[in-house]
Amino acid sequence: MKRFLKSWALAAILMAALASALAPRAAAQTGSISGTILDLSGKPYSDVGVQAVSEQGAKQDAKTDSTGKYSIHGLRSGIYTVTVVAFPPPNDKQQPYPIGRVQVQNGEDAKMDVNFKEILAKQGAAVQEQAKKAEEAKAKLEGLKAHFNAGNALIDQEKQVKADLQKAPADQRDALKQKLADLSDQAVKEFQEASKSLVEKDPNAHLVWFKLGEAYDTGGRNDDAVQAYQQAISAKPDVPGYYNNLGNVLARAGKIEEAKAAYTKSAELDPPNAATAWRNFGISLYNANRLGDAVEPLQKSADLEPKNPQTWYLLGASLVYKMTTKKVGDKEVVQFAPGTIEAYQKAVELDPNGTWGQQAKQGLEQLQLMAPGIDTKVNVKKKKS
Repeated sequence: MKRFLKSWALAAILMAALASALAPRAAAQTGSISGTILDLSGKPYSDVGVQAVSEQGAKQDAKTDSTGKYSIHGLRSGIYTVTVVAFPPPNDKQQPYPIGRVQVQNGEDAKMDVNFKEILAKQGAAVQEQAKKAEEAKAKLEGLKAHFNAGNALIDQEKQVKADLQKAPADQRDALKQKLADLSDQAVKEFQEASKSLVEKDPNAHLVWFKLGEAYDTGGRNDDAVQAYQQAISAKPDVPGYYNNLGNVLARAGKIEEAKAAYTKSAELDPPNAATAWRNFGISLYNANRLGDAVEPLQKSADLEPKNPQTWYLLGASLVYKMTTKKVGDKEVVQFAPGTIEAYQKAVELDPNGTWGQQAKQGLEQLQLMAPGIDTKVNVKKKKS
């Protein structure tokens, strides 16, 4: 009997131990923080980053949904500091906003709401005025962008019509000229409207004035283009392209010394592209039939970039303008300016089958007609196969 009791007692102890081992353990309880965030107009503020930080420095993050609600779960008991750490665009540059401190209890949800409209109202008229100005600035910027983009699209159309005009037959030219003038007027109007949205020391000012200059420039309105380009330069004086465009218009208008100063500044600001600046100067003068004036900038461009066939061709064509005649007996003998033949020959060597090489060949043939017997032979190196 005693042995039976002992066995029963031992079994009871084993059963109790087994039951203890198999019994589910109670999970450690945690709390949460949740709330709603409203924007300056009192509407749900979505995509706002919220962070809870414990007294020990542990951090947990959440984001508001489309209804402005957020929830941070799995928080141990304690006091937490809750902060709005990130705002969505266009307010993403705004500093974090501390909501406050809250006690979190196990199994409970602590509420932390924010209504920025109410907060703004409490902060007084000065802050409200600041917010109003920010909204106005935002609206101005949006208006500026709209007019700027519309003006850009019109300039693209201007350029296309201008290209069409150069190839158009005589009976279509008047209509295209009128279309170009109309597009120029429309583009100018858009950029003028954009300029009304500029604020003092606006970082976008130089772009607006430059594009206004381009609208005038493409439409052939030289004086207006010069004024707009100069305003762009005043707003941002370190952009070489602004001086280049200004130089183009000044050269076209026959203001050679002023154009030279603009191209010189462009070359100084961008030494790697100085050859392009001088070539553009030469092209502007060449297109304005000022071939004698075009020689100097084209020679500078050739010195800086000696493998550009366009430069050599234009230099040769411009030097032809400087030819003279000398009376020898009863005849007037043509005398070409030094470097004329060599410039054409260089264009042929560099571009034997291209546009500039072919035009240079024609130039050499014309020189031969003007002065029979001169040596215009070109040594063109064959490319290695």
